[in-house]
Amino acid sequence: MSELFPVFLALTVLVGGVAGAAILTWWERRLLGIWQDRYGPNRLGPFGIGQVLADMLKLLFKDDWVPPFSDKLVFIFAPIAIVMAMMIGFAVVPFAPGVVIIDVNIGLLFFLGMTSLAVYSVLLGGLASNNKYALLGGLRSAAQMVSYEVFMGLSLMGIIMMTGSFSLVDIVEAQSEVWFCFSQFLGLLVFVIAGIAESHRLPFDLPEAEHELTAGFHTEYGGMKFAMFMLGEYLGLMLISCMITTLFFGGWHGPVLIGEWLPPIVWFGLKVFMVINFFILLRAAIPRPRYDQLMSLGWKVMLPITLVNLVVTGAVLLWRT
Repeated sequence: MSELFPVFLALTVLVGGVAGAAILTWWERRLLGIWQDRYGPNRLGPFGIGQVLADMLKLLFKDDWVPPFSDKLVFIFAPIAIVMAMMIGFAVVPFAPGVVIIDVNIGLLFFLGMTSLAVYSVLLGGLASNNKYALLGGLRSAAQMVSYEVFMGLSLMGIIMMTGSFSLVDIVEAQSEVWFCFSQFLGLLVFVIAGIAESHRLPFDLPEAEHELTAGFHTEYGGMKFAMFMLGEYLGLMLISCMITTLFFGGWHGPVLIGEWLPPIVWFGLKVFMVINFFILLRAAIPRPRYDQLMSLGWKVMLPITLVNLVVTGAVLLWRT
């Protein structure tokens, strides 16, 4: 049974990820409606929950068209790649003690590698479409994601120094008393901003800015291929939320002042849910910046912050020894 547990957990994550992405499309629209004082989905079924089913049926039965002027093999592969990269990234996420698909001592590096692979999907989709708007969206995405991967990696160096391990399980266990969101607040700030940029969430959705690029890198996509791009985006949102919870908010540990009166996996789920709501609130509250402002924020603000955090963390650890 112990040998089959990782397989069962992997299948659960696969099914749960797809179902969670579908439900998130409804939940996001409901929350945006509430926060912006307007109606969200409210016609189909109770609270508009039937809108999810309607959208799925539309995408499933929509004509699957491949542009004759595109690079067909790459055009088809691009949306598959982002879903694969995001799904594989969940393999190292520890949901509770012993509830992890694979616990490796390079789990953090594995996560960073999977998020890096996602850039190929967007870039290849823009290039294979042979459309100038899609190409611009793909180039924007490549520059944005590669740049913010640098800050994302550097923001985690303080945690690695404090725990002495790349294992996500070790990092969670090191937060049994004090979460890293306190001692690594600067790292948390940079990681959250980099996570928004990596997952193309508003306000950093410049690669698919409708007002400038029609729809960006997926301008020529429709039907199930478009649905897979959207699935990859929501999977990225859930993966980044899981990693923020794991790295900075104690993972499966409950707050010290409250105690462990809930099962560990429930604590983990509640934290992830709160982080996802935070990302949705950002979409409702913050306007999209210009692309040059986005890149300047990274190299002129985020990079110095990560370096200051790294130096201060190293100095404190050296002083304690």
